[in-house]
Amino acid sequence: MSISSARSDGDVAAVTGAGRMAGRAVRRVEDPELLRGRGTFVDDLRIPGKLYLAFVRSPMAHARLGGIDVSRALEAPGVVAAYTADDLRIPRFHGFITLNEACARPPLAEDKVRFVGEPVVAIVAETRVAAVDALEYVDVDYEPLPAVIDAEEAVADGAPLQFEELGSNVASGVREPDDVDPLDGADVVVRGRFVNQRVAVVPMEGNAITVVPGGEDEEYDATVYVSTQMPHGFRGLAAKLFGMEPERLRVIAPHVGGAFGGKAGVAAEHAVAIAAARRLGRPVSWVETRSENMVAMPHGRGQVQYVEMGFRTDGTIAGLRCRMVGDAGAYAGFGGGLVLGPTYTMAQGVYRIPKIGFDAVAVLTNTTPMGAFRGAGRPEAAAYLERIMDMAAAELRIDPAELRRRNLLQPDEFPYTTQVGTTYDNGDYAPSLAEALRLADYDALRAEQRARRERGDTRLLGIGVSTYVEITSGRGGDEFASVEVHEDGTATVKAGTSAHGQGHATSFSMIVADRLGIPLESITFAQSDTAVVPKGGGTGGSRSLQMGGNAVNTAAIEVVDRARRLAASLLEANDDDIVVTGDGGVSVSGVPSSALSWSELATAAAADGEPLVAALDFSQDSGTFPFGAHVAVVEVDTETGLVEPVRHIAVDDCGRVLNPLIVAGQQHGGVVQGMAQALWEEFLYDAEGNPITSTLADYTAPSAAEVPSLEVSNTETPTPLNPLGAKGIGESSTIGSTPAVQNAVVDALGHLGVRHIDMPCTPQRVWHAIQDARNGTLPDPWREPPAVFATLPVRGAAKRPDAADVDI
Repeated sequence: MSISSARSDGDVAAVTGAGRMAGRAVRRVEDPELLRGRGTFVDDLRIPGKLYLAFVRSPMAHARLGGIDVSRALEAPGVVAAYTADDLRIPRFHGFITLNEACARPPLAEDKVRFVGEPVVAIVAETRVAAVDALEYVDVDYEPLPAVIDAEEAVADGAPLQFEELGSNVASGVREPDDVDPLDGADVVVRGRFVNQRVAVVPMEGNAITVVPGGEDEEYDATVYVSTQMPHGFRGLAAKLFGMEPERLRVIAPHVGGAFGGKAGVAAEHAVAIAAARRLGRPVSWVETRSENMVAMPHGRGQVQYVEMGFRTDGTIAGLRCRMVGDAGAYAGFGGGLVLGPTYTMAQGVYRIPKIGFDAVAVLTNTTPMGAFRGAGRPEAAAYLERIMDMAAAELRIDPAELRRRNLLQPDEFPYTTQVGTTYDNGDYAPSLAEALRLADYDALRAEQRARRERGDTRLLGIGVSTYVEITSGRGGDEFASVEVHEDGTATVKAGTSAHGQGHATSFSMIVADRLGIPLESITFAQSDTAVVPKGGGTGGSRSLQMGGNAVNTAAIEVVDRARRLAASLLEANDDDIVVTGDGGVSVSGVPSSALSWSELATAAAADGEPLVAALDFSQDSGTFPFGAHVAVVEVDTETGLVEPVRHIAVDDCGRVLNPLIVAGQQHGGVVQGMAQALWEEFLYDAEGNPITSTLADYTAPSAAEVPSLEVSNTETPTPLNPLGAKGIGESSTIGSTPAVQNAVVDALGHLGVRHIDMPCTPQRVWHAIQDARNGTLPDPWREPPAVFATLPVRGAAKRPDAADVDI
């Protein structure tokens, strides 16, 4: 294990030249064209004859559909077609992965609508303006039904049912056997009910798709340009939905303006666009507006967590019991199943916990379907563990950092299998915590906190600590890559991952530059086109470097091996004597004059009828487990409740670091999104299911002005599971930052008796907590969980839903 900090701009390497690249902070080669306005997003495509799609969306959270009249819309200027579900007859489907088979969704509402924003009618017109204008001419009769918005209310007796044939709003669930008591033998039990609130994904670019129909006499039945993080996965799902052979459907993801888990699979609107284009024989485009995006793109998080942790008097953990409610939204969105999968998988975190009981239920509500958001179930696990650890520290009167130290798993225990069956590859948790505390100057912060309290300051200091571990690349798997050297001495890298801001072109080219000695500027990167890259798993679950990067590395090694054999033959030398030079070629070891350039090697290989290329799949047996520690420092104004983050220290371990600049960028983005959940962001509905934070005026996503300078660094504990030693980094800082910031807010008020404040820690919530503390009316942070848990099937007795195994 080694420790490193993010390098300053003065240490950033330019992208020219060859030589050892790994470990250098290399500027991203992807950025110049985006900074200069030369990027190409779906909406930038200029395709002749393109039509535009718009949707009539339900204004009601739950209603039966009566008559639908599109006759006036069809008469509107520029309108080409108006479709209902009966017109297109697209099968009901699950857009990404299935939580409950009985809850499949029609792309256009059929018998009833189940959330505000659900598409009901599709209008196709010659211009976008004409399509949007025609929406006003569609008449839809709605017969209102009672709606259920709150996940706990959805499992209460008499709750309105979304699918009457199910008999309840339970999409899936599981419990421990009755004889399991993980708290038996504990001296102290600490309990808390925590709300991990629903958040919107809010990528800079919403969903977008343009479908160009083909035909039997053309190379493809359709070419789809789509803003997705998984082009090959999109092709597979769309081809299955429409009964097409996958190879007859070409999918291209041009530049993608962010995804964060929200652009996996095929959306309802995507399916309508494909169907309309095939029916009309003309290109059809749909680009989501921000208003649509806020209510239609799947939301993330959305759990209510009942957590009880037992301790011995020495502060060591005796056991953990969790009862979790996951909000699936309408149509059993797969995000509701994350509580059954990744949250359960990471239930133990970084701690030695001898006994764990974990009951979980995924629940249907009349809200936007739930999906993934950066971390997808793993942040939720870290959030409840770190919150209950801080509550326990206060109960036991042990410093929060010290309580964590006493319970951390130790390096000699790895590989380690947790109580829920998750096997961690390796870990060295104490150094990352120690480094975070050192960088924060933890003791000085505590002294300053005491001084402010003693002076009676109205701006109190809060210090929050979190330690976490997460899983990346799920259960491992395969990824494709190829490396080809051309006759002009340049190289092309292809990968089945699909970057949309992660820096794959830079990182993967760095690997090839290291292996082949070809300058970075002579390497081209290709991705996200199913006609160019034959297969791939896309990007999600922080899998790209450990899967795609290792595939590129393996392919590059294979190219070098082929080149050495070819050079040995041409130079009349032994294979073992051929070495890669630093100036773009190979030579005989010790005889630099006996050399061949990559251009000469590629030309010779082509003359033999075998281009100098390697294409392969890299396999990894299981996921890897990044970890880290964060310290958040906030100031809380006791007169207004306003929380201001003033420092954030992140020490994240993602295995061996390839490019510190890219790692630091991922840490910065992750910290800000995690901090935003802790302090600002929440998607809310009123009692009838009307969204009340569906614009960026109401949904308070932060700007740079709200965020302090971030202090990010790394420890490095390479995984033994892949040759690069790489683990994921894309989601780690989101996982570590949220509980650290929430803990900091509560810590600022701990001396007043405040034990918990739910996220987001808004001024209103914080002010009320202060007033309750002063008035002696603080609420108990615990209440008994819903009765539904007793009705769930025992673990192992019911089929595990596919959504529990999601890797996104």
